Amino acid sequence: MDLSAIKALSGINNFGIGSVTGTNSASAAISDNEKKTDGTLFDSFLSSAIDNLKTTNSYLSDAENEEIKFALGETENTHDLTIALQKASTALQYTVAIRDKLMEAYKEIMQIQI
Repeated sequence: MDLSAIKALSGINNFGIGSVTGTNSASAAISDNEKKTDGTLFDSFLSSAIDNLKTTNSYLSDAENEEIKFALGETENTHDLTIALQKASTALQYTVAIRDKLMEAYKEIMQIQI
């Protein structure tokens, strides 16, 4: 049996005017918790997006390095070059698609009239 909801409501004694101040402090505590939760959700989303951008950048860098090695004759393995180029291409397409969707959502939010 979860008693946390009952403990949160224990500050409310009467349903008169005096009890309104007790409920305001409880709602302020709830909004503080929501803000903390929202901040961590956005923080985790942002860090995930930054990690994905770093991964895309590393794939592009690896593909460029493989191209340079192949052009200089340091390697004759076209298989590694093809794989690196395909990884970079796919990661870049995915990143651009995500960016486009975010920009579309931003534009839609900006068009909302208040």
